[in-house]
Amino acid sequence: MEILLDTNVFLRWTTSDPLLKPRTRDLIANDRNRVLVSAVAVWEIVIKRRLKKLIFDGSPIAAITENRFFSIPIEPADAEAAGDLDWDHKDPFDRLMVAQAMRRGITLVTADHEMRNSPAAILWAG
Repeated sequence: MEILLDTNVFLRWTTSDPLLKPRTRDLIANDRNRVLVSAVAVWEIVIKRRLKKLIFDGSPIAAITENRFFSIPIEPADAEAAGDLDWDHKDPFDRLMVAQAMRRGITLVTADHEMRNSPAAILWAG
């Protein structure tokens, strides 16, 4: 299975947050699954860290590598699809990640209530 971790799930994983459900933790740890982290999450983490809205030690890119996850870039078609989404949601990070999941036909793993009603295939991690 191929899954895309949204930013909050990636953060919960990297900090061993107990709020991450065991079922979700097992899914991420399963070697048969291909776990993806978007450049969107990296961008969101470093912006929020700089604005002092988030504490994250180290490099998100290093965390992706250390966890043997795969990264996906932001492509122009992702940006266009995010803008065209028929979804009343204003957060550009969320819109872009949903568009990436939809364009690639992968499941988005999220614990963000705002994303639960997105048009992407969602696996609820909250």
